[in-house]
Amino acid sequence: MIPFSVLDLCPIVQGGNAGQAFRNALDLAQHAEAWGYNRYWVAEHHSIPGVASAATSVVIAHVGAGTKTIRIGAGGIMLPNHAPLVIAEQFGTLESLYPGRIDLALGRAPGSDQATSRALRRHPAAGDEFPQDVAELFHWFAPEQAGQVVAVPGAGLKVPIWILGSSTWGAQFAAVNGLPYAFASHFAPQLMMQALDLYRSRFQPSVWLDKPHAMLGANVFAADTDEEARLLHSSRQQSTLAIRFGRRSLLPPPVPDYESRLSPVELSVLEEAMPGTVIGSPASVKAGLEKFIQKTGADELIIAAQIYDHGARLRSYEITAQVHAQM
Repeated sequence: MIPFSVLDLCPIVQGGNAGQAFRNALDLAQHAEAWGYNRYWVAEHHSIPGVASAATSVVIAHVGAGTKTIRIGAGGIMLPNHAPLVIAEQFGTLESLYPGRIDLALGRAPGSDQATSRALRRHPAAGDEFPQDVAELFHWFAPEQAGQVVAVPGAGLKVPIWILGSSTWGAQFAAVNGLPYAFASHFAPQLMMQALDLYRSRFQPSVWLDKPHAMLGANVFAADTDEEARLLHSSRQQSTLAIRFGRRSLLPPPVPDYESRLSPVELSVLEEAMPGTVIGSPASVKAGLEKFIQKTGADELIIAAQIYDHGARLRSYEITAQVHAQM
């Protein structure tokens, strides 16, 4: 069976705070390590009240200090927000602290709106320079760097680099550069199959990878019953609509029979995200994940679970791990 990994946005829930979110993140990572998950990644987002993982490298260091074997990394770093040298130094530091455990996945979106991007001190067109920024990042990790500037730490360290995407652009970039590819099907599944076909058909072997490796994001809301799982899912549904309609907030508690309260437009928005989502009891989750893997031919899944209650979130990942062992 293909590996399963964890994607954590370090959710800040209503009634909670960022400190609690980070304690929960470490607790989840420790459980994920014990349950056999392959990686634990956190994602860079900015100016979103319900997401605490803006300082992504710092969160990774926090999680690394409390775990021993699970791979840890960024899924991902939004490279337009940063000078490549800074990222080389940060992830060189992480690789030095936790050798052989660090992953660095890169996205070309800002992970925020334009006003926040300007506040991050990068110019609005920085995303257009993504190919050059990636090449520069590889330069800083090279064993020998020409010139007076050197990434310390960073130079000579082997930090695996992935490309993130939610469209066909990232798929093509990953393919022609022979890099592993992670598609954000957990929140933007519309172009998933087209992106996968493009990545696999145009992949060129490289010094980093000899054949395509595609990891897909999946939302899994698992509980002991289908009814309970649907209830847990309502927190993410509320969050999705809040973001779509400009009402960003902390992750809300679940609401029974939430969909019955929604307009046709709101239901349509939620339906768009469903291809990357599996909800239900262990049997339902197993069937849903098997169908998703069969359809996509994924080489790895990275599981997201925006669940309000931390205990229920742990239980969801535990059930998913148990299902994985049976597949």
